[in-house]
Amino acid sequence: MNAHDIAGMIDHTLLKPEATHADVAALVEEAVALGTYSVCVSPNMLPVTVPEGSGLKVAVVCGFPSGAHDSRVKAAEAALAAENGADEIDMVISVGAAIEGDFERVEADIAAVREAAPHPVLLKVIIESAALDDTQIVEVCRAAERAGADFVKTSTGFHPAGGASVHAVALMAQTVGGRLGVKASGGVRTLADAQAMIDAGATRLGVSGTRALLAGEQRAGGAY
Repeated sequence: MNAHDIAGMIDHTLLKPEATHADVAALVEEAVALGTYSVCVSPNMLPVTVPEGSGLKVAVVCGFPSGAHDSRVKAAEAALAAENGADEIDMVISVGAAIEGDFERVEADIAAVREAAPHPVLLKVIIESAALDDTQIVEVCRAAERAGADFVKTSTGFHPAGGASVHAVALMAQTVGGRLGVKASGGVRTLADAQAMIDAGATRLGVSGTRALLAGEQRAGGAY
């Protein structure tokens, strides 16, 4: 794939706690210029104005970054995000529940958000794959599908265990079998990284250093 094709798969992301509304406005301007699919921002930045006719989508995180929120809180956050114009919601699961093997609780958590923000809002489920073993990854992906999610997503980009890996993306893609999308996020910093994730089955990419990635420049550091 060329850089233009890859740009159309990117959620251009700004989730730094210190981000300002001016930063988000600049993010939108850059996203339109680069041709990304969406911008992904924190919920306190909503509503986000995008240029008319640009086709740019607005994604917002939910239960971020820990996922250690009561499901009712996540549901309320998702409902408010949808009310404030979010096209897509990227929610974080209860990672501890997944590690405990309580996949019914994981499913119920996702279902609560799905109910609060029904279609046409698109729901991506962040599973924090680097913190899970293969069995847990598979079971969480299955729970997400049962709960009505549209995507499974590797990572917040903030967990100390790390971000996306080719192995995790491939396993997630195999599990959902094309019925759900797969978003690779966390540490996708070069065109080679992006292509490797796409080859493994990713259908969306979460990237903060989008301009550098598309220009083929190595981006150092950064959590996301």
